[in-house]
Amino acid sequence: MLQTEEILQDRYQIQRQLGNNGIRQTWLAKDLQATNPENSLVVVKLLAFGGAVQWDDLKLFEREGQILKQLNHPCIPKYIDYFCIDDRSLWFGLIQEYIPGESLKEKLVAGERFTENKVRKIAVKVLKILTYLHELNPGVLHRDIKPSNLIWGEDNQIYLVDFGAVQDKAAKEGVTFTVVGTYGYAPMEQFGGRAVPASDLYALGATLIHLLTGLPPADLPQQDLRIQFADRVSLSLSFENWLQKLIEPAPEQRFSNANQALTALKSGDTVSPKRAVEHLEIKDVINNSGCGISNQYAPVPEEILGWNWGAFLMPWLWMWPNNVWYGLLCFIPHIGGIMTIALGFKGNEWAWKSRHWRSIEQFKAHQRGWAIAGIMIGAPVSIIIWMGVFAYLMHAF
Repeated sequence: MLQTEEILQDRYQIQRQLGNNGIRQTWLAKDLQATNPENSLVVVKLLAFGGAVQWDDLKLFEREGQILKQLNHPCIPKYIDYFCIDDRSLWFGLIQEYIPGESLKEKLVAGERFTENKVRKIAVKVLKILTYLHELNPGVLHRDIKPSNLIWGEDNQIYLVDFGAVQDKAAKEGVTFTVVGTYGYAPMEQFGGRAVPASDLYALGATLIHLLTGLPPADLPQQDLRIQFADRVSLSLSFENWLQKLIEPAPEQRFSNANQALTALKSGDTVSPKRAVEHLEIKDVINNSGCGISNQYAPVPEEILGWNWGAFLMPWLWMWPNNVWYGLLCFIPHIGGIMTIALGFKGNEWAWKSRHWRSIEQFKAHQRGWAIAGIMIGAPVSIIIWMGVFAYLMHAF
């Protein structure tokens, strides 16, 4: 058993253990030969051959080192070293760059909530990494994407780590591979011994659903082998359809590659299979409220668009229950009038996107109440204020 401060290969001084799954041990260590002492921390992965460790485990470990050595991406930890120690027992070691930060699993355990906008940004960053991996020649499949293998770095970048299940596509079709992956995140074809680029996309989709719902995908109900998540979180229709396509049970029904998935996510142009929405009522399909004011992909129902009298006549009060914080600009003297007009013009759209409404009918009733209050209270108050200002100016001059 390794001890803290122990030095491996006359170079790597063990600091503390990061993980131990019974087959592999992961340690944080200090590289005593590092040229920059500030970046001297590394990750040491160790595999003790023998006992419960089989040849397949060793093959995966060696494959991880061989493939990492060929990768060069800013969001994948860099390969540093690979060695073997024969000290009564045979140890194999793999050294990688250490990424300071927290895994998404650690954030979930700490109770962090992930909004749609935040999850979209994570998806974009991971898809860019997968695009790089899948477009290599031969292509590289990660095969174990899950929250614990995605690190939110201190630089606010997302890093993909733990390539212990990695597979390259140099092998010929028809050859089976070691079954790897994590239940709930890995698709069915992967447990059948095969994997394709769309398999990584399924795992990404399951991971994003975990972030959105706070529940591991294995704990969510299934219907026809599809994870049922839509009733547990409020999402824009386009993003929900996009997620549904990622987790299709049949790989040919998913996006064919990461770049295609990324393009669809950015454009919001996802063609959802009929079965993905056939269980929804029309009001649910239309109600995509609460997607965020900055969301460019969720269309606003045409029947709620139009001038918002409540926002125009009582902007200083209307913005609070509608969560439209742009309204705070009304308090700035030089642009307050312009912002008040903007609220009247865009208020319905911003209010729809800013918070979740039970239905279009509820939204209309809420805004109607504010319009009545604006006419009955806001308008008279505004008239009195303006008359007072006008009288003051006339008296002053």
